[in-house]
Amino acid sequence: MSIAVEEERKLRFTEVLDKSPWLRSHSVIFTVISANYLLDGIMFAVAPLLLYLVKPANIAAAIFAVNLIAEALGALFLGALADRYGRRSLFATCLALEVAGLLILVVDYKSTLALLAGTSLMTFGIGGEFGSAYAAIAELIPARHRGKALMLATNFWNIGSAIIAALSIWYSKITTSPVEQIRYLLLSALGTAIVAGIARLSLPESPRWLVARGRVAEAEEWVRRVTGYKGELDMSLPPASAAVSLREALSNYRFRLAVLATITIAQYITYDLGAYYLPYAKGFVFGEQAVSYVVLIANIGASVGAFLLLPLIDKSRIISTLSSFAGGFATAILVWLAHSMASKPLFYAFLLVNMIFSEWAWASLSVLQSELFPTGVRASVVGLLTSLQGFLGAAIVYGSILLSANAMLATIASLWAAGLAASIAWRLRGIESAAKSVESLV
Repeated sequence: MSIAVEEERKLRFTEVLDKSPWLRSHSVIFTVISANYLLDGIMFAVAPLLLYLVKPANIAAAIFAVNLIAEALGALFLGALADRYGRRSLFATCLALEVAGLLILVVDYKSTLALLAGTSLMTFGIGGEFGSAYAAIAELIPARHRGKALMLATNFWNIGSAIIAALSIWYSKITTSPVEQIRYLLLSALGTAIVAGIARLSLPESPRWLVARGRVAEAEEWVRRVTGYKGELDMSLPPASAAVSLREALSNYRFRLAVLATITIAQYITYDLGAYYLPYAKGFVFGEQAVSYVVLIANIGASVGAFLLLPLIDKSRIISTLSSFAGGFATAILVWLAHSMASKPLFYAFLLVNMIFSEWAWASLSVLQSELFPTGVRASVVGLLTSLQGFLGAAIVYGSILLSANAMLATIASLWAAGLAASIAWRLRGIESAAKSVESLV
């Protein structure tokens, strides 16, 4: 352990957590949360990958909209529970919900009711994991590695979606039976869920959350297990970090909330539309059969984007946020133009690059969400911000699928423009949070 034991004062436990070198325990935390996002990416992609095989576009649009509402409700409700009952326990709850939804589809994916119930239960669980995952990374990972860890862990969503899309294409090559293709797809997701469930048993509870809940002895034990620190500890949190209520947080951090709400809505909805739902829109020139290729290429781009942002994310959140939305807006226009030209090579190339910037935006907003609010309400605020895009996204997805592909592409470009405006506002009035203790930011 490189943190020296000081004779003059006890080290505050948050300082020990923030200044710890990267240890095996941090690798375990990172692996657990990465496996979580790998599973989430697979689960979220299941509906768009199978619905075009079994339901017309108007039914698919309604199911997608309900899925996003379920995700929003999960983020809102389960995010609050993560602040009440802990990050670790909510991971198990969310996994159980996702597996239950998947099993409904394994039993019956043909009826509209089963599809609606199964996919929505899955997205309800997925929504609930955002608060727990972001809070766990912010509260357990050393400050100088926090941005990279959160970005790379959440990037496994993109990797999971790309993998299941590639498998979907492969399954379509080895069998012409939609029934067999769907069975293989669902069993692949179920196998991943089992592996992710086993991995979650290794996740430690957040010492910051334990102290905020008055469970100081447990918190100290987890600090020592995670960091290996042997010296005396000051097991107190700054009052503002632990005692603030959600209502106070919403009142005290209005500018942060406004900026984060805008960029969260912009990034999440543009990603969902571009990476999953665009082929279902009327007038999509490459047809519904392109859905697996759209999911695959978009998520390959997003997966690559995380590694390209590695040198910057822990140096400046402000620059990473601004550059992501500037690039996203410019390439969204190019995707729209390529679709208008009916040029498949250009469309896929620009979509891939657009999703690189989408991942930059996701990484930037995810880190900001996890850093900029007190421990006692961190998961609740993440859940609230995530829920906003779910409710609005449901209306946009349903409406734009029924209207036209051009309407969806125009919506995507407009949302990127709104995110760019918010990121400029953050550049002018926001604070730089890279490599700082989360307690120093509230």
